[in-house]
Amino acid sequence: MTAIVDSLPADATHRDAERAFRDADWTPCGEGDWAIALRSPDGAAAVRISPFDPVGPYTAALYREAAHTRQVPQLFAHRRLAGGGDLQVMEWLSDVDEQDAVAFHTAIADREPHVAELVDIVRRIHADAVRELPWCGPLDQNPSNIMRGSDGRLVACDLYFADGPDLYATAGSDPAGFAERMPEPERRYMTEIPLACSGPWDAASREAMRRGLADADAARS
Repeated sequence: MTAIVDSLPADATHRDAERAFRDADWTPCGEGDWAIALRSPDGAAAVRISPFDPVGPYTAALYREAAHTRQVPQLFAHRRLAGGGDLQVMEWLSDVDEQDAVAFHTAIADREPHVAELVDIVRRIHADAVRELPWCGPLDQNPSNIMRGSDGRLVACDLYFADGPDLYATAGSDPAGFAERMPEPERRYMTEIPLACSGPWDAASREAMRRGLADADAARS
């Protein structure tokens, strides 16, 4: 699986990444607001591919730095993609009962002893994201962000998120201000996120946002 990531050119986009994994017989297994997911042929891993994900590097940092706790997914590979996209290859995860998910989130919120080390890492990296990123949201306590790893343990995933409603509203209402805060290379494909849960997003509105941002970028150059 890392060979697929390593084979991607330096300027690979989310489209290139999806094509490379599909060509290697990875199959679609999910779609959310920000990303799609494909599952490996042997079922042991999944790749999350997003056209635009500002918090992706912080999520990957959490998975790496908290790996020893066994309370985050095992991360096999991470790669930033051209235009602000993000790619993460990790172990296959399965759903948990909502009661178990809420209990795990409560333990994190209360910094209970069995998750204290995880919590310290989560909070430290989140503080970095809040300081460094425009529109970084609070920690996500959605029960769906607690899952089971391949060995049955509970893991926390996707705890960091960009405040999409505010981010996209600003891009639409104040493209000049948005362009000043977020450089074009980091949000080139921001209108291509799936929005599978919150959509649909009509083509005309997407195109209007692209035009507004392009005009703002041209005025800055």
